[in-house]
Amino acid sequence: MLTIQEIAVTGYEKVIEAQDPEVGLHCFISVHNTKLGPSMGGTRIYPYQTREEALEDVLRLSKAMTYKSALAENGLGGGKSVIIANSKTEKTTPLLLRFAEVIDSLKGQYIAAEDVGSTTEDMAVIRQKTPYVGALPTEKSSGDPSRFTAWGVYRGMRAVAKKLWNEECLRKKIIAIQGLGNVGSKLANILFWEGAYLILCDKDSKVSHEQALLYGAQVIDPANFANLRCDILAPCALGGTINDQTIPELHCKAIAGSANNQLLRSENGRELMRRGILYAPDYVINAGGIINAASEFDQRGYDPKTSRDRVNNIYDTLLTIFSKAEKEHKPTNQVADELADYKLNHLIGQRAHPVAFEKMR
Repeated sequence: MLTIQEIAVTGYEKVIEAQDPEVGLHCFISVHNTKLGPSMGGTRIYPYQTREEALEDVLRLSKAMTYKSALAENGLGGGKSVIIANSKTEKTTPLLLRFAEVIDSLKGQYIAAEDVGSTTEDMAVIRQKTPYVGALPTEKSSGDPSRFTAWGVYRGMRAVAKKLWNEECLRKKIIAIQGLGNVGSKLANILFWEGAYLILCDKDSKVSHEQALLYGAQVIDPANFANLRCDILAPCALGGTINDQTIPELHCKAIAGSANNQLLRSENGRELMRRGILYAPDYVINAGGIINAASEFDQRGYDPKTSRDRVNNIYDTLLTIFSKAEKEHKPTNQVADELADYKLNHLIGQRAHPVAFEKMR
């Protein structure tokens, strides 16, 4: 039997926990803020060790989605969902369909999309039970967002290069990518053709070596990721890799990657600034996916060219943050938060037209 209970969390509009032991479902959905529009965020399927770990993750991720959409001015709010399960062995159609019922109970307050452990095909399954799903693999939808996320990170890296070396070109720059999933692998491909020197690592050594053969890259053990000597470090796996333990080991000039919540604590941004390491705030540089997904709600319909052009704006947004941070002697993540809060408080980028969802048959 499906049970849904609400959890009161200060600063969040709605947080729910749902369970159905019969299909193996245990999930959380967090709606952080909908001032600018309905919340949208990926569904992460991951084998969290504890309930508390899953709850903490969904809260952090949903808040980051609020700020990500606010800075992108895409007319969406911040939300996220997590399912406690191994995506390779425990993800089933009955589980996804029951999860869809949980989404549907929020009546459009939260819109799901793919994330770590879930796919666009999974979203199509969820769509059978609820209309509140984006990034579907259909002609009218935006589909797999990873190519747009990767392109946005690349554009962000060019902004980093402009700030550090007064030139956008990444040719011959040493760039280390941690995590070669959907986004990391596409980013590696883009950077290869740009002429960058790549260092790759992934928890799956087979994937690392396959990618290295494609790009003539160096492969390292993930355990050695933090102490690499490189120009740009690109965390593209799970969050929390930039923390009190890893920061003293860093030998990079900048951090610019697709992972969410790269800083374990917000104070880590100040330590990076103190060490002279330029940090591209994660929810700014990795916004390409949500920018693309939001585009399918345009009144004129989805157009990938429009999405691409909007993702390109990540370059200008980051340069604005870098400049403001330097002038005000503040960490870049603090400046990004302040800009996002300003847009939220002044309703800048608020959705002008409600999202139209197709009715279920």
